[in-house]
Amino acid sequence: MLIDSFGRTLDYLRVSVTDRCNLRCIYCMPSDGVEHQSHEAILRFEEAHRFCRVVANLGIRRIKITGGEPLVRKGVVPFIRALTAIPGIEQVTLTTNGILLDRHLDELAAAKVAGINVSLDTLNPETFRRLTRLRSGDPSASAAPAVIVKTMERARSLGIPVKVNCVPLRGINEGELARIAALAEKTVDAVRFIELMPLGYAAGREPIPGGEVRTILERCSLLLCPTAECSGNGPATYFAVPGYSGRIGFINAVSQGFCETCNRLRLTPDGQLKPCLASGTAWDLRTLLRTGAADSQIAEAVTQAAAMKPAGHWFSAITDRSPENCKDTAMFRIGG
Repeated sequence: MLIDSFGRTLDYLRVSVTDRCNLRCIYCMPSDGVEHQSHEAILRFEEAHRFCRVVANLGIRRIKITGGEPLVRKGVVPFIRALTAIPGIEQVTLTTNGILLDRHLDELAAAKVAGINVSLDTLNPETFRRLTRLRSGDPSASAAPAVIVKTMERARSLGIPVKVNCVPLRGINEGELARIAALAEKTVDAVRFIELMPLGYAAGREPIPGGEVRTILERCSLLLCPTAECSGNGPATYFAVPGYSGRIGFINAVSQGFCETCNRLRLTPDGQLKPCLASGTAWDLRTLLRTGAADSQIAEAVTQAAAMKPAGHWFSAITDRSPENCKDTAMFRIGG
């Protein structure tokens, strides 16, 4: 069992399999794109699988596959299937922007993925193109919000739980938050509103705090009823809405924080183990994996990383918005 110096049990690992993405969302990447890590720098699936086997023996029980956009990497679905077969791993889930989801759904269901989170910040096609910088002539333009919604419906028909992750942004999508919340009526299992964190290219954007989002929803006649239900592995606070089969959740990482209950570690695409999303500290697991280190040595490095997990993030300290700072803290590199 992994227990950090503050007594928190760490049983949840987020594995980012790529820093590449088929979108250029304004709070994640610059308009002209980024210089991606080399193919050689990225962990091979065999290396990542070995790492997951080691940490399963240490008490990791749930794994989330992230990116970048994980579905742009060839072989990710067989990788998910392999992870579900690791003794001790109880659940493997996926976060995606939904663009490539439909073509992989049947395989994902067969691989026994335990749930899918779809990042969807708008239901308006024009706003979608503006926010994602998706050009109308782009081949992916056919996967506009309405198509992604239909894909989520099909996922649920295959027995895969689906959640929507929405980041409220001032001046962009505040006018349609209630409409997005309404997806929880019968389309998805939950809609979670996630406060924008001042990391990387998001540092220059204006967030809408979770408390204000809740007020907006209530002014649109949504009756949010507190519930003790816990859905998934994250820190969301959930509310029931009369007549809705799904739930509305809030992840207020900046305005409220929940670091005292954080149970996660993060593996970046290039094999760096981060004990905290907002921390600059990381352990180089790639070198260990590629230089003949024994499983016991890898386990020892993970135990050391867990012991150094900070008490909490310090977003107010992230004030340097230079390009170099953005590159080092961008979500697509860390794994959102």
